[in-house]
Amino acid sequence: MNDLSDEQLAAVYLAGKEEALEILIKRYFKRVYNFLVRFVGNAKEAEDLTQEVFLKIWGNLKKFDQRKSFKVWLWRIVRNTGIDHLRRKKIIVFSELANGEDSESFSEKIADESESIIAKIAKRELAETINDHLAKLSEQNRAVLLLRYNQQMTFQEIADLLKEPMDTVKSRHRRALIYLKRMMNGKIPPF
Repeated sequence: MNDLSDEQLAAVYLAGKEEALEILIKRYFKRVYNFLVRFVGNAKEAEDLTQEVFLKIWGNLKKFDQRKSFKVWLWRIVRNTGIDHLRRKKIIVFSELANGEDSESFSEKIADESESIIAKIAKRELAETINDHLAKLSEQNRAVLLLRYNQQMTFQEIADLLKEPMDTVKSRHRRALIYLKRMMNGKIPPF
């Protein structure tokens, strides 16, 4: 059953096989948690939100339109749960640098891979700098970058998730990368 698509697993679950939902949860659990840690900036809150996301998925799976992408539907729930949480807190939280051994952040994908200790320290410092600058982006621009680079979503999937035109998503992506580059080059002063 592991070789079924997300949409097929949803259909199998709705037909009465509970294990299909377990497979979907296992398939996305770490990625949802890692996204929420970076989005809300707190590992404990991300744990609670991850559970909340999967409870919402379980409770609303019968409403899922099986003609559409399960992945987009799931990430819409994840993103909205994160935004609702931030609104309840009524503050803007910046991303933490907490990465699990098996997770790879946006900034680490940009950093050079190297074997020497000095190179590893430099890579970590670069990752911290990029994460600091990434945290200064608007919620929408940060979400686009995290979905694109951490979740490997296509621009079309992100556009569907955000319910925005693909050109808007591409524009946010481009502007966010330009802004990050300018901050890295010291052309934008820190706040």
